[in-house]
Amino acid sequence: MTGGECLLRTLVASGVDVCFMNPGTSEMHFVAALDRVPEMRGVLCLFEGVCSGAADGYGRMARKPAATLLHLGPGLANGLANFHNARKARTPIVSLVGQHSTRHLAYDAPLTSDIEAFARTVSARTVQLESAEAMGATAAEVISEARRYPGRIVSLIIPADFSWSESGPIGVAAIPPARNCFSTKVEFGEGAGFILGGQTLTGKGLEFAARLAAGGYRVFADRNAARVESGRGRFQPQRIVYFPGPAQAQLFGLKDLVLVEAKAPVSFFGYPNEASYLAPADCRVHTLAGVEEDGIGALAALIESLGLAEASFPDLEPAELPSADGPLTLDSIGAAIATLLPDGAIICDEMVSSGPPVLAQLTTAKQFDYLPVTGGSIGQGMPVGVGAAIACPNRKVVVLEGDGSGMYTPQSLWTMAREGLDVVTVIFANRRYLILDIEMRRTGATGFGSKSNAMVDIARPNLDFVKLSESMGVPATRSLTLADFIEQFSIAMREPGPRLIEVVLPDSSR
Repeated sequence: MTGGECLLRTLVASGVDVCFMNPGTSEMHFVAALDRVPEMRGVLCLFEGVCSGAADGYGRMARKPAATLLHLGPGLANGLANFHNARKARTPIVSLVGQHSTRHLAYDAPLTSDIEAFARTVSARTVQLESAEAMGATAAEVISEARRYPGRIVSLIIPADFSWSESGPIGVAAIPPARNCFSTKVEFGEGAGFILGGQTLTGKGLEFAARLAAGGYRVFADRNAARVESGRGRFQPQRIVYFPGPAQAQLFGLKDLVLVEAKAPVSFFGYPNEASYLAPADCRVHTLAGVEEDGIGALAALIESLGLAEASFPDLEPAELPSADGPLTLDSIGAAIATLLPDGAIICDEMVSSGPPVLAQLTTAKQFDYLPVTGGSIGQGMPVGVGAAIACPNRKVVVLEGDGSGMYTPQSLWTMAREGLDVVTVIFANRRYLILDIEMRRTGATGFGSKSNAMVDIARPNLDFVKLSESMGVPATRSLTLADFIEQFSIAMREPGPRLIEVVLPDSSR
């Protein structure tokens, strides 16, 4: 058995049965072994950033790791942006990176690089395989480490000769404890605030959050949490908002802030004359459960100690489908999505500037899972949708994507078509990096003219997502009116995907 086959069989034996890959010469023995190990699903992606983003989406929904297989240092470098998002999401990923054969490394060939240095920027641990004999045991150790709660990226660098040489035995990863215990006891006053993250924004965590809110406490959601269960019939805590001023207003007056699988709130960027740290200056900050601890267990114990009863809260009325002859705006688009979204859908959000009005409408939708941008690195929306659809093949996946950010990883559409994934991608086409118009003003930069405007204008020529999508095998339509969008999105929700809808936003909607 070659080292490549041993690695593949170790992955499968350890519960890792999906690998998003963009392989090269040094990984061919792993690729060849796919025909001998049918339990592994190999998913080809045409760009490494799709591999890393898809593994992120898969891990967030499956709550177990996928593998990625990338080619040498440059291949890994192409995937780093979405590995960054996955690291912030604390997603479990087994990152496999091919290396030149050990003999060849001495010659500084064109593709030779410091792979370990690249990997360390996004990995909780980086391991260089020492021998073909050690393949199974080392891979099992890496998989076990990736599965440590809440999840982490662990990289294994594999010299090519260890893949083609005779290996040792297959490994099986030890299963780490589901969660670390929480040990912190906190004391806080009446009207304290809570910021929830991690698993506390799903299932029992939201039930406990509702009881805290009914008991008079203010409950917020970490805006960069990896996964939030949302929609009607669930308690929906306020997300900490993006800009520092409004976020400070949300938290105003708090004397105690309790963190549960979350960190203290900070601004996304530093702005002139605005705060970076968002909690009130005199607010005491307590950690009930750290990001690697059992937040749900901690909330359960706290609820019991406070004597908080089961809570009911007023359910929201379903949204009404907006009139088809109304204007095409972000609010009306959001209302249409909220009305037509099927129960159990998964929303992958990278709308950027279009997001707030649309998300405000989605509180009235049927129950769905929400996967936001976690690390701010652009290009995660469509790849995360790919991974979520593979993790949950019986659920509709809707990617809400800006046109600028959509151009970072459009190769995702090809993988959606090739794998027959039920993903609907909605492109919000304002033909501008509109968020940068806002950021220009906030940073206090002055003197903008035609040259600087050209750096945020992505028209001239206009992007044509319909042609782009169709060229990759995904049927596509364009919405110029609200009537167009309602009709096209209705069909997309009824019929299996993939498909794409390009919504051309008028100036008035921006």
